[in-house]
Amino acid sequence: MLLKNQAWAREMVARDPDFFLRNINGQSPAALWIGCADSRVPAEYTISAQPGDLFVHRNIANLVSESDLNVMSIVQYALIELKIRHIIVCGHHGCGGVRASMAPEREELLYVNRKLKPLRELYRYHSDEIDPLKDEAIRVNRLVELNVLEQVRNLYRSSVVQRARQSAHPLLLHGWVYDIRNGRLSELVTIDASTDADALF
Repeated sequence: MLLKNQAWAREMVARDPDFFLRNINGQSPAALWIGCADSRVPAEYTISAQPGDLFVHRNIANLVSESDLNVMSIVQYALIELKIRHIIVCGHHGCGGVRASMAPEREELLYVNRKLKPLRELYRYHSDEIDPLKDEAIRVNRLVELNVLEQVRNLYRSSVVQRARQSAHPLLLHGWVYDIRNGRLSELVTIDASTDADALF
């Protein structure tokens, strides 16, 4: 990995001698990406981004919760310090965290079980829609999509985003899904955070 890093750094400088010098002066990413920690879904690669283009947070099953200090501190910093105006919540088909939330808890995965509790509740809430679907992959992928919508909803309702609604600059929240079978992103929803919640949900 270290050797690959050295080769990458040399290649970047060969293409653009001032690339790293510009990065020293700070960052101004265009968007915050909240995605899954799955190794098959690297945020920057999926949209051909360069270092500095995205502010990124990844966790199991791209969950957003007001009680999660990690994700909320990142959202707060993105909005207040980096002045980011786009937040993307990106799930992916075939998500292991989503699949785990649909199966019995495993005793050895104590922390995973705790983290996935809201996702298990979301599955139970939508089980009448999901359970009749014809195979496991389709069921998992449907819950992936419902989970992205739920996390956008959680993000919108968070106190951090609600305070940002007072800003003169529009804040857009995007819900996307990445298909690991073909590398394509699809948009489920884009909402203007300045809109009243009753009109959105």
